[in-house]
Amino acid sequence: MNRISSFAPVVDNHSKILILGSVPGIKSLEMQQYYAHPQNQFWKLMFYLFDEEFSSNYTEKLRLLKRHHIALWDVIESCERKGSRDTEIKDEIDNNIPKLIENHPNIQTIFCNGQKSYKNLLKIVGKDFRLPIIVLPSTSPLHTVKFEEKLESWRVIRDYL
Repeated sequence: MNRISSFAPVVDNHSKILILGSVPGIKSLEMQQYYAHPQNQFWKLMFYLFDEEFSSNYTEKLRLLKRHHIALWDVIESCERKGSRDTEIKDEIDNNIPKLIENHPNIQTIFCNGQKSYKNLLKIVGKDFRLPIIVLPSTSPLHTVKFEEKLESWRVIRDYL
C-alpha cells in the first residue's frame, strides 16, 4: 500500500474560516489540486454559495476562497490508503491544525467536510477546543445526498464570514 500525503494549506492572514477535509483522493493527488475529482461537489458548492460563475480553472477556484476569506486544508498529513475511500485510511499522521490556527489568528471557525475529518479533528484538538467546529455533509460523490441538500447545509458558512 502506498503512503500518500496531503497538500500545503491554502491560507492567508485574512482567512476567517478553515474548511478541513480528510486527505486527498487519487484524482486530487494526480492533479495536485484540492477536490479534483469531477464528481466531488466542493467547488460547485463554493461557487453557488457566493453566487459566482463556476470556473474549472484551479487558480480561479483558489481566488474564490481567498476573496471570501476561506482557508482549506486536510486533517491528515499522511497515511496509507488503497483507493480514495476514507474507510480505507490506515496508519495516519495528523496535520498540525493548532499550529496553523495559532499562526493565523483571524480564523474563527472550523468546518469539517464530512465525518472523517470531524472525528480526526476532535482527536487532535479535543471536544472543548476554543473555536467552534461545525461538521458538514461530505462533498464526496460517495456521500449520496442530493446537491441541493448539501448546499442547504453548507450555506451556514456565510453566517461566519
